[in-house]
Amino acid sequence: MRLPLEGIRVLAVEQFGAGPYGSMYLADLGAEVIKIENRRFGGDAARQTGAATHRYGDDDSAYYQAFNLNKKSVTLDLKNPESQPLLHALVASADVVWNNLRGNQPARLGLDYASLKAVNPQIICSHISAYGRDNDRTDWPGYDYLMQAECGYLHLTGEPESPPARFGLSIVDFMTGIVAGLATVAALLGRERDGGCDVDTSLFDVALHQLTYPGTWYMNHGTRTGRAPRSAHPSNTPVQLYQTADGWIFIMAMTQKFWELLLETAGREDLGEDPRFANMADRTAHRDELTDVLDEVFQQDTTDNWIGRLQRRVPVAPVYDLPQALDNPFVEQIDMIQHMPHPHVGKLKVLRSPVKLAGRRLDGTPGHGLGADNEAIFGAELGFSAQLDELRDKGVI
Repeated sequence: MRLPLEGIRVLAVEQFGAGPYGSMYLADLGAEVIKIENRRFGGDAARQTGAATHRYGDDDSAYYQAFNLNKKSVTLDLKNPESQPLLHALVASADVVWNNLRGNQPARLGLDYASLKAVNPQIICSHISAYGRDNDRTDWPGYDYLMQAECGYLHLTGEPESPPARFGLSIVDFMTGIVAGLATVAALLGRERDGGCDVDTSLFDVALHQLTYPGTWYMNHGTRTGRAPRSAHPSNTPVQLYQTADGWIFIMAMTQKFWELLLETAGREDLGEDPRFANMADRTAHRDELTDVLDEVFQQDTTDNWIGRLQRRVPVAPVYDLPQALDNPFVEQIDMIQHMPHPHVGKLKVLRSPVKLAGRRLDGTPGHGLGADNEAIFGAELGFSAQLDELRDKGVI
């Protein structure tokens, strides 16, 4: 199957989460993503991240592979002036220069459009930073958890009486990478008309934008959305956790129809006659009383049995821990886990891309070792073969 981004070359100066996660989608969809890494610092820090049992040699790890499938690697010290001929040769052959550096770094390292347009006027320079490149936080370092803290996520997460809590995953990183990928593909579509350009996406901007309806409620009506017990929806009820005989279940009766189907399936149509629970507004106003009533109902049977009774009628899910989530038979049924050959561990299990093309899952290959593509790209393709040993000895590559 021909992938839609085949023929697009992306040069990625990236590490850890947002940048690698976003560029991995581009690689999954067929782009040739070449990581530019600094050998002096061990390349992308993800290569050394994780417990010893999670690392595969000196320059690979399970953490690294989770973010870098289908990618190549060359080494280049961008702060060394002798790196510029190699960088510019790469840029002349590329479509995108992608980075997730601190906001003031792309211009200093010559990775922005102003620096590269003379080399390749059609180049798209995609920048992922913590706070943007055009404000008084340009030189601030920043990570996902900081954005969750400042943009209100910790205030919205957890039980009302608990300390502020972050989201369990680095969701701001992941969403920022995806947004940057979307914006980059849009710029690629528009460059025939408009030429190359800079594309900017920041963790802070994406985190703030994801406040969506609670943010709109506050800005327009002064409504302060806070934490509700049992991870409940702020205005729809019953949409929350309930206790079963052996664990927890999440119910999402987001409409009156689902509420009525829930009562019918549970054999509690009488609750529909209770004026406290007549409509969504009433149920939300009396959420605590309804929680007590429905806990009593759900505790009469196990989670599995409730799922069996409610599925296909009412939106419902079991509450799984991480092993249960990955060992779920449904995950195998939909082919979301790939077993791929790996040079150090024999076989590696990875999560497939969530994108399907023409009804097919996309296959992945392990991300390449640090500098594994120096000879092929710098040497055979770009014509620096005679200089590679000298450049290596000088620490340029």
